[in-house]
Amino acid sequence: MASVLPSAKELMERTAQKEAEKAAEAMRLQAKADAEKQALIDRLQKPSGVSDEEAMRRVKVIIERAVNNGLTQVQVYRFPNSLCTDRGRAINQQEADFASTLTGLPKEMYDFWARQLKPLGYKLQFQIVDFPNGVPGDVGITLKWG
Repeated sequence: MASVLPSAKELMERTAQKEAEKAAEAMRLQAKADAEKQALIDRLQKPSGVSDEEAMRRVKVIIERAVNNGLTQVQVYRFPNSLCTDRGRAINQQEADFASTLTGLPKEMYDFWARQLKPLGYKLQFQIVDFPNGVPGDVGITLKWG
């Protein structure tokens, strides 16, 4: 009868093997997620290649959709605080010179607003939109016209 049932030592070895497999899979998934996040950040740090004319066309579509829904503002972009040289501190503190901390695509969007939309009376608001574990997380860009 004892030969049918595995020994406690064999069961412990099998359990340890299963746990090692789960840990290896978790590490593989975490590495994949980290690589995807880094690829996104790398892409966001490069110029978009979108002309002012194309950007204006896109903004017009966004604004018209929002106005048709009765809105006077719309969040147009969200990005990780790592695209700010101070990780969003100046934005969180609502400092007037926060734009100097922007890099990559967020900086490009701010510059587009300053050149094309600000003269038309549009406002742009940058704010921290989440606080994971109590620290500033992603930054949201909201375009306002009302």
